Amino acid sequence: MRRLDDALRAAGLHPNLVPDAVKIASLKLLKAAGHGRVPAPEACAEAAGMLAYCMLGDYGFGVENGTARGRALKARLEAALDAGDSFDARLVLLTLHAGLTQNALADRYKLQASIAPE
Repeated sequence: MRRLDDALRAAGLHPNLVPDAVKIASLKLLKAAGHGRVPAPEACAEAAGMLAYCMLGDYGFGVENGTARGRALKARLEAALDAGDSFDARLVLLTLHAGLTQNALADRYKLQASIAPE
C-alpha cells in the first residue's frame, strides 16, 4: 500500500483523497495483471497515473504532471475505452464505481458505471 501511496503522491494526488477500498482494489488489479502480490514501484506508478488522471481530469493532471504526461494519460484512457477490457479500463471503471471520476472527464467520454442486467 505504501508503494501505491508514494506513486499517487508522485502523480500529484494525495493518497488520503483515494479511499482505502480503491487502493486495495487497485492492488488486486495489479496482482491480476501479473505484477505479483507486492507490485514493483513502476507498476504502482502505472496504476497511480491512471487513477490520478481520472480523478484530477485533464487540467488538474496537467498542472501536476505537465502537458506531455497529460497527453500520454489521455491516450491511455482513450485506448482503454477502445479496448473495453484491459488493466487501464478496469482502473477507469473502478474510479467510476467509487464516484471519483472527474465530472468533466466522465461527460466528455460519456463514461458511466452501470450494472449489467442478469
